Amino acid sequence: MLATMLYAPGDVRVEERDEPVIQKPTDAIIRLTATCICGSDLWPFRGLNDVSSPMAMGHEYCGVVVAVGSDVKTVKPGQFVVGSFVLSDNTCPHCRHGFQSSCEQREFMTGGQAEYARVPLADGTLIATDTMPDDDLIPSLLAASDVLGTGWYAADAARVQSGSTVVVVGDGAVGLMGVLAAKQLGAHRIIAMSRHKSRQDLALDYGATDIIAERGDAGVARVKELTQRIGADAVLECVGTQESMQTAINCARPGSMIGYVGVPHGVQFDGQSLFFSQTGMMGGPAPVRRFLPYLLDLILTRQINPGRVFDLELPLADAAEGYRAMDERRAIKTLLRP
Repeated sequence: MLATMLYAPGDVRVEERDEPVIQKPTDAIIRLTATCICGSDLWPFRGLNDVSSPMAMGHEYCGVVVAVGSDVKTVKPGQFVVGSFVLSDNTCPHCRHGFQSSCEQREFMTGGQAEYARVPLADGTLIATDTMPDDDLIPSLLAASDVLGTGWYAADAARVQSGSTVVVVGDGAVGLMGVLAAKQLGAHRIIAMSRHKSRQDLALDYGATDIIAERGDAGVARVKELTQRIGADAVLECVGTQESMQTAINCARPGSMIGYVGVPHGVQFDGQSLFFSQTGMMGGPAPVRRFLPYLLDLILTRQINPGRVFDLELPLADAAEGYRAMDERRAIKTLLRP
């Protein structure tokens, strides 16, 4: 089968690899209908994460089950499934509290940018649709595997509710999904921070009421101007840099929450500054499995269309071009068709 491998920063290759096989009785094997490139895949691509040996890339996936292990009960061959990028048993105490991304058996999905993939902990990770979905819904169902669920978690962690004023820091796929989530959760005002016209336009379509192009202190000043110097009720941090995190903290009013889902790179906190800000923070890897049933229902009933975040579609064989397009900001997010 074809699979995407990262050999070194900037060195992505799609090559022939052995098809995956059942290794544990809790495994499932799926034939990918679609997969994609995540913004977090760009960290090792850019050399910001160590690449000491060839890496099997891809953690967002949907497709059709072709085989299951002897202990798998909830999915069967022939069903279309969507799963989280974090693999979980969905039964441990952390899972029962809604934090499947901290499951006691947690694994992170790998090897999803391929024709076939092995999904461990299939019963706790995969959800099957009742019927084979229409092809035009595939991008949205794929988005639910990570970026939609992650943006939704950012909004949930920030306690977005009806009437909230929300700031979204970051205009990548997760930030745009955060805008969509905030709108669905009833936010009255959604301020999206973006400098790129195509992303600004999509943010507005997803429910943003205001766009701020400035960054850093200038961006914070604009937020304060728009909120009568108060700041936001909820802030979604969807980047993971020092500047973006500090911007999020400085945009939040006292008593508010920051939902942070950008994987931190070089982020440090000043304890005293955070203490006197009187803001709360909740984040980490998104427990996508908690939200998947609800999100899939919204998609299958065509109430939301997160698939619009994919603005480039390529054959799996051209994955390297998809990485370059996202790295050069020629694309928000690349969908790959095996």
